[in-house]
Amino acid sequence: MNAFEKIVAHERTTWSLAQVMGRLGWDQETMMPRGAAEQRGEEMAALEEVLHARRTHPNLGEWLEAAEAPDARGAAILRHVRRNYQRNTRVPAALASELARVTSVAQGTWAEARARDDVAHFLPTLTRVIALKREEAAALAQNGDLYDALLNDYEPGISGEEIGAMFARMRPRLVALREKVLAAPAPAALKGEYGREGQLRLSRTLAEVFGYDFAKGRIDLAVHPFSSGSGADVRITTRVAEVDPFNCFYSTIHEVGHACYEQNIDEGYRFSPLGEGVSMGVHESQSRIYENQLGRSRAFTGWLHGQMAHEFGDLGMDAEGFYKAVNRVQPGLIRTEADEVHYNLHIMMRFDIERALIAGDLSPAELEAAWNDRFAQDFGVAVDRPSHGMLQDVHWSVGLFGYFPTYTLGNVYAGCLMKALRHEIVGIDTALAEGKPTVATAWLREKLQQHGGLHEPRETIAQACGFEPDEGPLLDYLEAKFGDIYGV
Repeated sequence: MNAFEKIVAHERTTWSLAQVMGRLGWDQETMMPRGAAEQRGEEMAALEEVLHARRTHPNLGEWLEAAEAPDARGAAILRHVRRNYQRNTRVPAALASELARVTSVAQGTWAEARARDDVAHFLPTLTRVIALKREEAAALAQNGDLYDALLNDYEPGISGEEIGAMFARMRPRLVALREKVLAAPAPAALKGEYGREGQLRLSRTLAEVFGYDFAKGRIDLAVHPFSSGSGADVRITTRVAEVDPFNCFYSTIHEVGHACYEQNIDEGYRFSPLGEGVSMGVHESQSRIYENQLGRSRAFTGWLHGQMAHEFGDLGMDAEGFYKAVNRVQPGLIRTEADEVHYNLHIMMRFDIERALIAGDLSPAELEAAWNDRFAQDFGVAVDRPSHGMLQDVHWSVGLFGYFPTYTLGNVYAGCLMKALRHEIVGIDTALAEGKPTVATAWLREKLQQHGGLHEPRETIAQACGFEPDEGPLLDYLEAKFGDIYGV
């Protein structure tokens, strides 16, 4: 074998082992006995040691120096492997293993603290996680910006400064829209109780109509919905609240967007760095366009209204009222339940806070007060308990610093994709009204999803859209949609 072929063979095994580790993470959130947390932490640490050794093996460096790409696909593989090798050789093996162990245990500690609304129970663990992430960031940054070093793991090619500038451009229009909408009469909310089994049946139907392949996936329940896996094994989770069926349905559609991206990547890329979504921003563009631009559209909610009436009986409102109820704007406490007008403001707040934590400008002990003060300032609502505040998200417990801004970046990308999709597909609303979003998702599969990690993130979006992405299409979409719903 030549050097390139040796890299491909090496990556095949590494990719497979990483998928096994991902499956352990899925099990931890869905099936694992509560008492197994400490043991699972050791298991994850052991696997991380094996993976880190493979990702930093001296032979890999030698092969990279000698390898020549046979084609564009090969060049993309070498680009990913070289970037990952440079990253991983900067992080000591002991640190990588300790991070895997601590964050695995921290996930359980966070869940307990969240259930008990007990910040003090979580704070020592969070302090340890932040210390380890700062240590990792310092190793990666090599005297550069610590936060940028972590952000690069989720969205290569963008900096915190660029994200901050984009947020600064977005905020005035978002705040102005929110103020106009909240000053107008609010549409009626959906009321009543909707049984668990009925929600799960309809959740499965929604996954199917959006194109999720159950031969290669499954739906389970979790505290915090997520998608896991790639290739032929891509699993999603959702959650059920009997007085809030939209939580279940739109969590499901959101995770199906992630999952379909992974399921639809060219099979020839499997077992390589190209066989996964190229970045979290691009990944989030798929979940958000499925959930919002498609799933919360007037056309699709008309179909969903009929499905809910069939499953649960009279909903007490017609299809137009249902559409407005789905898109009702209110300054709630929970990010994952936030409407489209408020969602990005949640992300902007988290972005500022986590940058301060990583920079050392905010200590973990100050986090709760900082969160509550900023939330009251941004949303005009007081945080009533920690599970609705700093304990609501799983991300920091598992060390995902730098992840949050990719949610808004995904929204921005989704706005661009929907603009291009509507330009190219005639009759999309007719198909959505018939419960056939696959007309749109097939376009996404062809233009974006099948390519996996072949291109860089921004290039992936630009090639799909036919223009360079920016925040304009998203903001235009939000102003038009909610201006219509609220008459402002």
